[in-house]
Amino acid sequence: MTVTETVRQPAPAFGEPVLEAAGVTMRFGGLLAVNDVNLTVREGEIVGLIGPNGAGKTTFFNCLTGLYKPTGGQVRFAGAPLAPKPRAVVRAGMARTFQNIRLFANMTALENVMVGRYCRTSSMALTSIIRGPKFRREERATRDRAQELLEFVGLGKSTEHLARNMPYGDQRRLEIARALATDPKLILLDEPTAGMNPQETRQASDLIFKIRDSGLSVVVIEHDMRFIFNLCDRVLCLVRGETLVEGTPDEVQSDPRVIEAYIGTGEDEDEERPQDAPAADGDGEVTP
Repeated sequence: MTVTETVRQPAPAFGEPVLEAAGVTMRFGGLLAVNDVNLTVREGEIVGLIGPNGAGKTTFFNCLTGLYKPTGGQVRFAGAPLAPKPRAVVRAGMARTFQNIRLFANMTALENVMVGRYCRTSSMALTSIIRGPKFRREERATRDRAQELLEFVGLGKSTEHLARNMPYGDQRRLEIARALATDPKLILLDEPTAGMNPQETRQASDLIFKIRDSGLSVVVIEHDMRFIFNLCDRVLCLVRGETLVEGTPDEVQSDPRVIEAYIGTGEDEDEERPQDAPAADGDGEVTP
């Protein structure tokens, strides 16, 4: 077995749906970036989201997490409609990481995780300014929880390290720890192994299984097909903003349409894109 291979671990019995996205559509002017995409994620499930560059994967993530307000469709979380506002999404129990790491470079690892925890504190401005008893209690609890999460992701010895000085793989794990600090029921990971070496990729797989086993659901965007197919219970493939196929890893990786979407047919497909339409970058974001 090579270091990039991870033995698929048996999943627990899936529970009730935690995320239900129905008919999600996102337009940018004349460009249809995401078109009528459906996704259901159940408790304890790991779902992969794949597709070639520009397929709309990150745009779909942004619709789910409130960074974009979809132009069509609805997102429900734990059975209730989810307002398209990032704070409401986090409070409801959904957290995410980003393709491009977004840490506070001049903060320590512990401080970065504590920032994620503050959405669960209730001290008001005055109490925080005068550092009253409630603030001090919550600050201690926040610090303790942040340290627990650093231990959980394998960074227990990096507490006082500045984020900017940490190795790339550790920064990825730190961003996951910060997302976990929000007490999510579902975590969305946008290319968590991008730029990692094989050893770090295997560690990322182990961490995601560990997160699943702690009771969370996970959705992962990734271009590493071996990583995705060894990790996920179900895989959704997007092409040009639309669902191409959804199923088990075995069903998806054996589907000839998926192979064609990644390798192509050899035809010039650029002619199909209107000349005045905005371009999409490698992770599906739209550049006007």
